[in-house]
Amino acid sequence: MFTGIIEELGSVTRVSSGPGSSRLTVRGPLVTSDARAGASIAVNGVCLTVTGLAGADFSVDVMPETLHRSTLGRLHPGDPVNLERAMRADGRFGGHVVQGHVDGTATLVERTPGDRWEVLRLSLPGALAAYVVEKGSVTLDGVSLTVVSVDGSSMTVSLIPETLARTTLGTRAVGDEVNVEVDVLAKYVERLLAVRRDATGVSR
Repeated sequence: MFTGIIEELGSVTRVSSGPGSSRLTVRGPLVTSDARAGASIAVNGVCLTVTGLAGADFSVDVMPETLHRSTLGRLHPGDPVNLERAMRADGRFGGHVVQGHVDGTATLVERTPGDRWEVLRLSLPGALAAYVVEKGSVTLDGVSLTVVSVDGSSMTVSLIPETLARTTLGTRAVGDEVNVEVDVLAKYVERLLAVRRDATGVSR
């Protein structure tokens, strides 16, 4: 489990693509400081398993489902990536419950600058829009954010100076796609209600 508090802005050093899968090598001195093979590290919000370590670099395998649902298949050497280690049981819970299981992608359609902050508007796929609510939580490229507003299939989030400076969201351009993980609690509620409806035949 993760919290959506980015620990480090890493960089892709190597991409090896195969038929339907990919292997990434990422440089992250902080997240590799106590890593070992089998550890979990979120890369742009995607929970991946460390398969190799070499100094400050770690390697991960990316499977077809992840390539289909996320932007990881479009990464190139030199690209910056948001990194977060899995949360320790005795750690501080700074963001919200983030599984690292990306649901899909959203497209950045507008950036509105403020004094020291920015508001981003993103277009969401219809299948995900229903899970996003005003003042609820959402994860974009691994960053835990509060939803400012929801309008049909789009939403806005505000980025403080820390987020602008320390994550990839500070440099995303209009038209770029970002990984989205909606709040898992909403999906559990939907599933439980559906099971009850199917069992009783009553919609509540």
